[in-house]
Amino acid sequence: MTTPLPRIGVIGYGQWGPNHVRNFQAIEDCELVAVCDAREERLRLAHKAAKDLRLVSDAQAILSDPEINAVVIATPVAAHFELARQALVNGKDVLCEKPLAITAQ
Repeated sequence: MTTPLPRIGVIGYGQWGPNHVRNFQAIEDCELVAVCDAREERLRLAHKAAKDLRLVSDAQAILSDPEINAVVIATPVAAHFELARQALVNGKDVLCEKPLAITAQ
């Protein structure tokens, strides 16, 4: 049985998002599919970096996409836990920047 290639969505194109995009684009055995950021100017920068990516302003577009099976979360810390939880509930693999949450609760 072969494992399908990761189809990745990056949520957050601020400080670290561009690094994740660049690094995943350099990996042959995965496909970077989409980038999400709420800020239009960041999406314009993402388009310059990779013209073939789907660009969205709502994370739900990535979290609910059945074609995307892995998510990178590169947002402000306050959003990490809920985005990671939603991604896991939707059956996606998750790479989340640290810390995972603001508190242990």
